[in-house]
Amino acid sequence: MKRRLIMSMLTGAVLVLSTLSGTAAARAVDVPAEFGTDWHDPVTAAPAVERPAGKSCRVTLAEARFRDFTPYRGTYTPPTGCGSRWSKVVLRLDGKVKGRQYDRLGYLHVGGVEVLRTSTPEPSPDGIEWSVEKDVTRYSDTFRGARDVELLIGNVVDDMYTGVIDVKVTLTFYAGRQAAAPDRVLTLGEGGTVTTPRNSERLVAEVYATGSGGGCEEFWYLTVPDSAPYSCQADGGPYREVRISVDGRLAGIAAPFPHVWTGGWSNPFLWYVIPGPRAFDVRPIEYDLTPFAGLLNDGRPHRVEVSVLGVPEGQGGWSVPVNVLVWQDAGRAHVTGKLTAHRVGDLTNSSTYEPGLEERVETEGAHRLTVAGYVDTSHGRVATTVTRALAHTSTHRWTDGEDTDRLDARWSDDESVTVDEGRGPARTTRTHRTYTMNGATTIGADARLRTELTLGDRAAVTASVGGRRVGWSRLDDTYAGDATYTTGVPREERHAVGTTRERYRLHGSDGCHDRALTTVQGVLTEERDRC
Repeated sequence: MKRRLIMSMLTGAVLVLSTLSGTAAARAVDVPAEFGTDWHDPVTAAPAVERPAGKSCRVTLAEARFRDFTPYRGTYTPPTGCGSRWSKVVLRLDGKVKGRQYDRLGYLHVGGVEVLRTSTPEPSPDGIEWSVEKDVTRYSDTFRGARDVELLIGNVVDDMYTGVIDVKVTLTFYAGRQAAAPDRVLTLGEGGTVTTPRNSERLVAEVYATGSGGGCEEFWYLTVPDSAPYSCQADGGPYREVRISVDGRLAGIAAPFPHVWTGGWSNPFLWYVIPGPRAFDVRPIEYDLTPFAGLLNDGRPHRVEVSVLGVPEGQGGWSVPVNVLVWQDAGRAHVTGKLTAHRVGDLTNSSTYEPGLEERVETEGAHRLTVAGYVDTSHGRVATTVTRALAHTSTHRWTDGEDTDRLDARWSDDESVTVDEGRGPARTTRTHRTYTMNGATTIGADARLRTELTLGDRAAVTASVGGRRVGWSRLDDTYAGDATYTTGVPREERHAVGTTRERYRLHGSDGCHDRALTTVQGVLTEERDRC
């Protein structure tokens, strides 16, 4: 990576070999010696949302220009001409901004349901444009009636931060055979309660969990015990666990994804073109609450709470909005059931501080939860068992003044869901999620700040029936960046250089996607499709 950057600086051009749709092509790309006042619009290597053929209808959800923290409010009306049952619904956000601006977080609510959580790229003086697409078919129930719309990308515009964020959000509905989707999408009411339909046979909660707000919880993975001399402290160290409870009983645990926004790691030059994984499309954590359906189906409100373990008492910084997806039994007005197992493992959370010329904190964390229950449906008794096991290890090292700051961290989140309908072999879905972060920021005597960072978002999913595999997928989304600039000087004197790469590989029984991108000094020098 370093050699390629040096060669591009010497020659002023890179010869790029691109493989597109199975054909190879070469093209010369002019690469400046350092970042200028403009660069390539943001792109990611993730696959585009597949769109079915046939008739479609488009609805504009929102158009707004954000200068402050005033939300856009409007009204959504379902499309005409495409019916009320759709094969797919695709959301698209188009944005543009120019000047100087921080990265900003945003959300979109339709009828109170959070359908998108996003962040923004940081602009060039000349301006950039970007887009985000998301399959939102799961929210079809919400889209069938007129709803209030609320969109907010909180922003600050003044004499220094001049970038006004201009966005347009649309929904495209594809007519055809109705896709499998929840029958209802619920939000929490007053007091954090939810009342599910009495014939609910499957329940999934989704939580758009983000550590943000500009404080230390935006960089929670770097926090250290109070005994260590570091700028971000949390008595329990960096272990975080997003928990959901039902009527005060722990119902689900998950490892939060270590999002890095486009100003992260003190170096915006890492993210101008290629954002970190999930930065523009924050995926919700999903919790299968079906074992609790028998308790929830009594027609009364039940308290559902989300908390983040490890956040210092009295400190905010996390957003955890909740949607509850419901599948109903069309053949029965009341589905009864029972919670049959609830086993909470011992929590491991140890952060050890070792002083020295290079300060050091070693962290290990782990937790396990198993819940099981059944529902008696019109098609028989259905038993569901959910097991989730979390683990985290990290080594954080830094020097006096934090001129050198290093982190090597790994999170795993293993989940197994077994559904037994009693009439045949049980179905089991196993998901092994792994998130990695390995990087360092250093500031030299010449005030040159350099950040080297590699991020990994990986998942392996296997579906089996009676022990026989019937479906599988493997995801590996890897980002790597190396960027340097001079601190404490005006923008035009930073003399910034940087190389960034992303490779997004998704293979499985449903097909293949393998795309790689490379940028040098903000110029997109490689686009390669390998499938």
